[in-house]
This record gives sequence, C-alpha cells and structure tokens, in this order.
Amino acid sequence: MKFWPLNRRGGEDGRARLLAEIDDLRRKRDALILAHFYQEPAVQDLADAVGDSLQLAQYAQKAEAEVILFCGVRFMAETAKILNPRAKVLLPDKHASCSLVDECSAVDFRGWLTGHRDAAVVSYINCSAVVKSLSDIICTSANAVRVVESLPADKSVVFAPDQNLGRWVEAKTGRKLILYPGSCEVHVGFRSEAINALRTQRPAAKLVAHPECDPAVVSMSDFVGSTSAMLDFVAKGAAKEFLVATEEGIIHQMAKLRPDAEFIPVPLGDGGSPRCRHMKLNTLEKICKTLKRLSPEIVMDEALRRSAHAPLERMLRLG
Repeated sequence: MKFWPLNRRGGEDGRARLLAEIDDLRRKRDALILAHFYQEPAVQDLADAVGDSLQLAQYAQKAEAEVILFCGVRFMAETAKILNPRAKVLLPDKHASCSLVDECSAVDFRGWLTGHRDAAVVSYINCSAVVKSLSDIICTSANAVRVVESLPADKSVVFAPDQNLGRWVEAKTGRKLILYPGSCEVHVGFRSEAINALRTQRPAAKLVAHPECDPAVVSMSDFVGSTSAMLDFVAKGAAKEFLVATEEGIIHQMAKLRPDAEFIPVPLGDGGSPRCRHMKLNTLEKICKTLKRLSPEIVMDEALRRSAHAPLERMLRLG
C-alpha cells in the first residue's frame, strides 16, 4: 500500500512542546493518526499516514492500533469505524462535516430512491453511514470508473451524491447515470474565467483538477483525477508550473514531490481561497485534547455498521 512521504522534523519552536505531547500521548494510547491530503500542513506532517479517501479506508481496515485518530471529516471517521469496529475511532472536531453529506440526508435520499427502485445504487464515499447502508456499492473518486464498469451493462445506475463526479464517470464509461443533485461547495466554486486569467499570466502552466469540479472546468483541464492521481501526475510531469483546482491542502504534498515546481491554487469564483471549512476544523491543539480525553469518539449502532459495511466491502474487493 502506497502512502506519501512525511516530514516529522518541521514545525516552529512554539509548537515543539505540543508536538512532543502529541507524540507521547499517541504512544500511550496506541493511537494511529490518519490524515487526508486536505488537512493543514502541520496536521499532515504529524500523521502516521496521509492519503485520499480510498487509501485511508484501506489503511483503517488493516490497522491494529487500539485507537484511530482521523484527521479528516466525519464521514471518513465513520468509514474507519465501519471497517474496523474493534478500534476506538476519534475525530478531533465533531463538527467537521461535508457539504455533500449535508446535501444528501438519509430522509431525502430514501425519498429520492423511491423513484429509482430498479437501479443499482452507487454512492460516493462522501456520504453518511445511513446513505452507505442504502447503497449497493460505494466508490471514491479514485475508483468510481472501475466501480461503475463492474456493474451489468443493462442495469440502470444511480450515482450519488456528487453530480459532477457522476458526469465525469459518464464521460469515462459511456454509461448514462441517474445523478443525485449534490455538489461539493469548494469544487463547484471554481470558474473558467479565473482559470483563463491565470493561464494568460502563466501560459506554460498545467491545470490539474478534481472531477468534483464543474464540467466547464473539467473540460479545460490538462489532467483530471482523484487527489492521489493528481499527485502522481505532478510527480511524473515535466512542467514547472501547475494550476491546482482542488482544495489547497494538497499543495503541501505536491511541493514535497516536486520542490522544483511552482503550484498556484486556483481561486474560487468569488475570489476566495479554495479551503474546505470542514477539513480545516482539525488543529494540533484539538488533536492533543482528543488524545487526552479519547473524545469525540465515533459511536455507531451495530446494525447500521453491518449494513453500511457490505457496500464498502464490495468496493474494497475491487481494489
């Protein structure tokens, strides 16, 4: 299993004691710290593993630690608990949600599915445990194409909750999908006008984008893929400038892989930075408090966990 290199030596002098306390607590608690690429650089650097949703799900499933501290958002921590019920799973900020989860409540999704009773249900991992339990199979942006291609060609397919990712999968597979009308509040904010302005200033730069972006942004990109796929593209590319149309936290890992290159985050259409307000809720201070208190903890009804486990396991069997 591949994870990206970490730098444990960084950090300002003022954080030294805090980092030392976290290291002491993680040893005492037998805690494994996982972090998504969209976390703050300091959080990525202290993690035992950094990855995308698929990689972190695989790692959580195989973890033998007593405690898994998940530096991400709630659906990621829930996924870890679903796959590894033996472990105590912690989330540094219990309010770290996801706009896709918020736009696809269990009540709304159940009601929406009543109009598509004969369809196979593919749900993006960015959904709640209940929505997972209502699905036939889960996917991530890294394997969504493979998941859809694994289904019978004559079967209608529901894809939820991210419609832009679904449209990208449609283009890749040639299959018409029934799309739930959800979107990521960060990725949907990128606009072609801002990209064109940057390209005028930096004509040699390559544009890399996440498939959660609007189709107009996807169509003008030099590369479209999951966070791990974007990192691979950057690592292997010859370009010295990259325009990055995804959450800006990933640039920390890009710069490690290509210290000779420059990475420019594409601003949102309103001029703001592409920062996920939920991902950025986790901090070093909250990580330390969470390890001290062993709280907030992800607690899940066992019947729900088992029901949500089945579609996740089907995904993981595909690789």
